[in-house]
Amino acid sequence: MRYAFIAEHRPIFSTRAMCRCLSVQPSGFYAWLKAPLSRRAREDKRQAKLVKDAWEASGKVYGYRKIHDDLMDMGETCCPNRVARLAQIAGIRAQIGYKKRPGKYGGKPSLAVDNTLDRQFDVGAPDKVWVTDITYIRTHEGFAYLAVVLDLFSRRIVGWAMQGRQTTNVVLQALLAAVWRRKPKNRVLVHSDQGSQFTSMEWASFLKHHNLEPSMSRRGNCHDNAVAESFFNLLKRERIRRKVYRTRA
Repeated sequence: MRYAFIAEHRPIFSTRAMCRCLSVQPSGFYAWLKAPLSRRAREDKRQAKLVKDAWEASGKVYGYRKIHDDLMDMGETCCPNRVARLAQIAGIRAQIGYKKRPGKYGGKPSLAVDNTLDRQFDVGAPDKVWVTDITYIRTHEGFAYLAVVLDLFSRRIVGWAMQGRQTTNVVLQALLAAVWRRKPKNRVLVHSDQGSQFTSMEWASFLKHHNLEPSMSRRGNCHDNAVAESFFNLLKRERIRRKVYRTRA
């Protein structure tokens, strides 16, 4: 646009006259023509493209924090605030899940097992408290049921299993994988809800023979197991609901 302006008005205004009108030096004007963007602006433009690519690769759900992690994995040097600024300029926003509805969340405690965890989700060491839960994934062959065991210290999945039926075996396989992988030396608290898989005799027997202590949420209160629920929410929002699974495999 600026070149067209100069070429169109060259017979009327000289470059020096135009610089006087704009109150700029001719040397600065010519330097601007050769390199109109500063070094920082060019770097912003380059990284803004990387930010947008990372956001689109996530299914347009990532916020600036996870985008920053992706850029760091790519070897980029940038701080979270810079990524947040570039994301805001590009109009990139994280996809946020549903908020908790107002109201009272009580629920009856389990008759057999106490809620020992009692929402103490901050743990100071690994393999002290595990939380477990089960969810379903829709496929064209029917539901696939996913059970996970999550370490509250690292918030990592330490055991998981998936089967075509919602039985006690799927949660036992997930817990067995966690025990085999982590091999805890001390007693571990395992927190779950009051689903039939976690109140079965097989579940109680497995906990007893592997030095695991049970803990259960109050009935109908998903917030007592909020970390596992949050993981499933992220998994479904960022991956599962954006894909079509033809088979369980």
